[in-house]
Amino acid sequence: MSDGGFDFVELLRIIIDIALVWFVLYKLFMLVRGTKAVQLIKGIVVILAIFFLSFLFQLQTVQWLMEQALAWGFVIVAILFQPELRRALEQLGRGKFFSRNTHNEQQEMQDIIEAIVKSCNYMAKRRIGALISMQLETGMGDYVETGIPIRGKITSELLTNIFVPNTPLHDGAVILSEDQIVAAACYLPLSESPFISKELGTRHRAALGVSEVTDALTIVVSEETGSISITKNGELHRNLDEHTIREMLKNALNPTFNQATKGWIWRGKKNG
Repeated sequence: MSDGGFDFVELLRIIIDIALVWFVLYKLFMLVRGTKAVQLIKGIVVILAIFFLSFLFQLQTVQWLMEQALAWGFVIVAILFQPELRRALEQLGRGKFFSRNTHNEQQEMQDIIEAIVKSCNYMAKRRIGALISMQLETGMGDYVETGIPIRGKITSELLTNIFVPNTPLHDGAVILSEDQIVAAACYLPLSESPFISKELGTRHRAALGVSEVTDALTIVVSEETGSISITKNGELHRNLDEHTIREMLKNALNPTFNQATKGWIWRGKKNG
């Protein structure tokens, strides 16, 4: 029906159009989630808000500046988001952009957790010092650049081998992102908190320091005592057993671990 009547076909076309746009935007957001691109998106939102306010209050100079920023914005976004755009195109070419396998994602997450726990237990028993930082939502590219690129799949054997004493990569932190060991021998910021126990060394201070400026979860294996500690959100949890470590990893990587329909929420992305 048309000519002033209810056109169901046209309504359906509009609904499909809007749904497709939102779905594609959602998939793109999931690709950039956990990278510095998220911070850039927030910056774009701020610019749009300022532009709206300048238009509302007739701030001519500010409005002109915002128009220039928006005019060049698409070019800047294409340059800054180049890794994420390439990743999206690669997934589209492989037919994975619109697909999702929740079971495989959860299995992969469990494998990663078991590899980390196994490696930490091995090093703790042999008093091998280790510092392992796991990127979550906040990008850690600045710290990755201070180390040596690895970009290898997370396995207990590779993690353990990196921290073997007197090897080139053992001194410093390993940074994990998604399913990769991104870099080793990285420098993390030391905490300047006056409340840190004097018995704690550089590894623990670095673990606390990075937890104060990012949402990363960082594991410390003490070379002196063989104890395992975890830092997150500026808090230090010491002398943890295997079960507690495993549960803390599950909670940090996926707060809804037992709800299969929620999928794998750990979305830290690979750097570069």
